[in-house]
Amino acid sequence: CSTLPYCCVIHPDEDKQHIVMAGMGDNKIVQWDTRTGNVEQEYDYHLGPVNSITFLDENRRFVSSSDDKSMRVWDYGVPIQIKYIADPGMQSMPSVALHPNSKWFCCQSLDNTIVTYSARDRFRANTKKTFRGHNNAGYAPQVSFSPDGQYVLSGDGEGRAFVWDFKTTKYVKNLRAHEGVCSGAVWHPLDASKIATCGWGANKDAAGTIKLWD
Repeated sequence: CSTLPYCCVIHPDEDKQHIVMAGMGDNKIVQWDTRTGNVEQEYDYHLGPVNSITFLDENRRFVSSSDDKSMRVWDYGVPIQIKYIADPGMQSMPSVALHPNSKWFCCQSLDNTIVTYSARDRFRANTKKTFRGHNNAGYAPQVSFSPDGQYVLSGDGEGRAFVWDFKTTKYVKNLRAHEGVCSGAVWHPLDASKIATCGWGANKDAAGTIKLWD
């Protein structure tokens, strides 16, 4: 490809795992068939680099986020957006995660919040499910869920990993995971007692580390 990819996903369906989609620095989402190497589709509505691609609705749709401070929802395979999500106060949302019940998705907003949207037809924000307390401004920490969907997990710019209760949005705990930014935090998919984090040292030139927590 002729431009820098910002994110990449494989289609989750078992019979479509030859499909790779990438969010690009030239504002497009490009869809390839790995069997042939051919570009099958391009989705070209964003006005800034595409930061995330997340499948929804039993993988029939996906939502993309961008530096243009918008999200757009698409029917898979159809290069016309079906929903444009933006408002004057909206920030870039570089990390998006689908809740295990598939009814909601959470977005890391670069105003030190995690915001929640319906993953169904209207894709409305649920303002009662906003998570606060971490510092992400200037970074793009990963957001994820516990396997049972009870907890939300996020890294932050000060090296911490934060946990909130998804139902109540109350802060549960944080751990000092890294000396620098904690850029990623994920729950073990089978063992809910374990999480993994990644980050770097006290300055950006320090070696990065991946840690497993029990």
